[in-house]
Parts: sequence; structure tokens; C-alpha cells
Amino acid sequence: MSTRPVIGISTNLNDAAWGRWERQRTVLLPERYPALVRASGGIAVLLPPDDPAYAEEAISRLDGLVISGGEDVDPALYGEAPHPRTAATAPERDAWEAGLLRAAVAVGMPVLGICRGMQLLNVVHGGSLIQHLPDVVGHEGHVGGPGEYGRHAVRPVPGTLLGGLLPEASVVVPTFHHQAVGRLGDGLTVCARAEDGTVEAVEGSGFTVGVQWHPEQGDDLRVMEALVRAAALVRETDLVPTS
Repeated sequence: MSTRPVIGISTNLNDAAWGRWERQRTVLLPERYPALVRASGGIAVLLPPDDPAYAEEAISRLDGLVISGGEDVDPALYGEAPHPRTAATAPERDAWEAGLLRAAVAVGMPVLGICRGMQLLNVVHGGSLIQHLPDVVGHEGHVGGPGEYGRHAVRPVPGTLLGGLLPEASVVVPTFHHQAVGRLGDGLTVCARAEDGTVEAVEGSGFTVGVQWHPEQGDDLRVMEALVRAAALVRETDLVPTS
């Protein structure tokens, strides 16, 4: 039996066309996400949007969870009207991923939220989002050019879990986001900020981590390797026979 932990990764649901096939509803995820899990020692499985009623059952089959990046979270989930620049076009993902997060946190499963995933993690914990970050920081440095990721520095907070994984005073990360954490969710701690003060990472109990950047677009494995290590401990515990 393999001892490599199984890491579930949430996916997009979009119309797409390829080869001779016309546009049809398709489960999509950039290949860099499962590649990062594999390079970090895990087995990646994809979790397309499903009925949130099945979230607990799905979580019971996994050792760790990654909520991937994507469309804006529906601001109705944190009690706000949409900003003109908000593109909340994924209600299926919102409901499914919120269910996955709640089920994973409830059982202490290691969780990593990436970009949208961090934002939804904050919302699930009762927080809110800044719907268009340039309105607050006065620049668009958190977004890359058309079809490409930008890069900027983040400052991990010493003494936090993330600060232990990234002990440098400053780390340059791949980035592409126009939203960010507003009101911090209950039970979460800020563990990294950008130089303009934007919250760039949060963490909760156990291994519950959200990063605003895109580690799958870079070559720094440390955050994903830490998730996989935490998930391996979960797997080893589950495989130990009980008397």
C-alpha cells in the first residue's frame, strides 16, 4: 500500500473546446497544480464541483486539501453587494469549496488555500474581502500583464507557521489577484503581508494555511511540501491498527 498522501485539489467548471470537440462543459485545472503536489511527494486527485452535501464524504477519502485559484468569490457570501469589477461567476465552486473547507477544518485535515482559495477560507471563517484592491492600495502591482503572472515581495510574519516555513525577511512570489482579505476571519492570523500592507497569507488551527500568491507558478516547494508532510502524518495515523 502506498504511503504517499492523497491531496484533493478543487477545480474550475467552464466551457472549453479541444481537438474536434465543440465547446462543452469541462472540468479544468492548470496542470501546474497537480505537478506541484507530485513534486512535493503527494498524489493529486481532482475535485470537480459537486453537491456540498457530499463534502464530508469526499474529505473522508483524502489526506489533505488544496483549494485552487479562480473566479471571484460571490460577495453575497460575506454580506456585500458586488463591486463593478467583481466577476463572481462560479456559484457551484463557491458552495462546493465552502463545504470542503468546513468539512476539512472540522476534522483537522491539512488545508492550503491558494489565491481564491485563501479568500474563500477567510470568508468561511466569517471574514470579508476587498473587492478591488487597486481602489485601496492605489496601484495594480498585484496583477500581472494580460495572460501572465506578476511578481512582488511578501514579508512572512516571524513566529507564525508560515514564518517558520519561509524564514527570510522577504520572499518574491508569483501573483495575480485584484481582491484580498478585508475583515479577517475568526480564528485566523495574518502570517504574511505585501510591502503595501496587503494581507498575503493567513493561517488557522493545525495546518490551515492560505496564501494569496500562486506557488504552483514558481519553483519554491516549501509551502506545498509542508502540506504534504502534514497530510502524511494524517495518513500514517489512519493506517495504524487499533487494538
